[in-house]
Amino acid sequence: MRATATAALSVVAPTLCRMTAVTPQPHSVTALSRDEARRLALRAQGLLGADGRRAGVRGVLRRLGSVQLDTISVLARSHELIPYSRLGAVDRTEIESAYWSGGRSFEYWSHAACILPVEEWPLFAFRRRAYRAHPHWHHELSPAAYDAVLTQLRERGPLTASQLGGAKNGGEWWDWSASKIAVERALMYGEVVCTRRSGWKRVYDLAERAVPAPLLADEPTDDDCVRRLVAQAGAAMGVATRADLADYHRLKAAQVDAVVADSGLVPVEVEGWSQPAWADPAALAAPPRGRHRTTLLSPFDSLIWDRPRTERIFGFTHRLEAYVPRARRIHGYFAMPLLSGGRLIGRVDPAREGSTLVARQVSMDGTAAARPMAQALYEAAGWVGCDTVRVERCDDPAQAAALHRELIHLGG
Repeated sequence: MRATATAALSVVAPTLCRMTAVTPQPHSVTALSRDEARRLALRAQGLLGADGRRAGVRGVLRRLGSVQLDTISVLARSHELIPYSRLGAVDRTEIESAYWSGGRSFEYWSHAACILPVEEWPLFAFRRRAYRAHPHWHHELSPAAYDAVLTQLRERGPLTASQLGGAKNGGEWWDWSASKIAVERALMYGEVVCTRRSGWKRVYDLAERAVPAPLLADEPTDDDCVRRLVAQAGAAMGVATRADLADYHRLKAAQVDAVVADSGLVPVEVEGWSQPAWADPAALAAPPRGRHRTTLLSPFDSLIWDRPRTERIFGFTHRLEAYVPRARRIHGYFAMPLLSGGRLIGRVDPAREGSTLVARQVSMDGTAAARPMAQALYEAAGWVGCDTVRVERCDDPAQAAALHRELIHLGG
């Protein structure tokens, strides 16, 4: 692989903390240092130790409980970047197959539009009921149009909106056709399930056919749904404040307050955190140990999708600038944070030009970050089929020179 560089960056040298095993006592509050909380979060997210790597892509999905989808595709789509960041260069067709084959997952509204393990179908019964009870639709729809879509799916099998009669009326993007309105409404209500994406189009099927019967029949109360989602979010984050727990599946703070005491999570105090926190007791049972991943993270990765939490845990301010006017961008269109040694030590705005991975803008926490940045760029390049890395911009001369040396070294 060749490397060329004209660039600049910034890093903190990674340090490892030692955490002693904690056995929470009833009614006691465990005290955690900042480093302990950070390491708990990394392990819970499958980015510290080997446990998160042994179970493959499906294991990543089960562990996280929610993988966000997004239309932006730079190196790859975000839902592909999530397992890549944890497992390394997994074949992208294997990722899609692991998500969608065998009826193991479905798409629904969680943190945003997300891929969810099919086992979580019952947990969103409260949201499906809420959509039915308080619909807020901007489109009129006749009962006949709604029934016609369900009939087509019943008779013809899984279909996209285009196959159901067309997604649009020919106007702006929100000018949906009746069939698109109907199938999306049925998706919200839980009569229809998105079982996969084809060319980024949702493929819809009847819930009665796509969801295993025991899960389809399981209708927990609203409190039970929220309690189980709070517990799942706590396990996926390791340690979390009330705001963190609410944000993971976009619950309301009052909903979290009502159930957190019965969720199985235990109260903890984290050094420097101004708000009360809770931890997964399984996470406290043994200190996080193992190898850290050096990797680039999608801005939609659940480790960092909550910006206040990212600042609190990593001291790292990050903002997706894809929707910021070009002249006001600081780090670039789709800046991906660099994770190394358990810390966020830089970021890069990547692009592809043929067989070249272009680092349009790089920033780091110092010259010590040049080696992990170069490693992450080369690994990402190989994963997406590029054989060259080129750095366009790195505003700090010393960091640019260090990165150039590392890229040349890796390129042979």
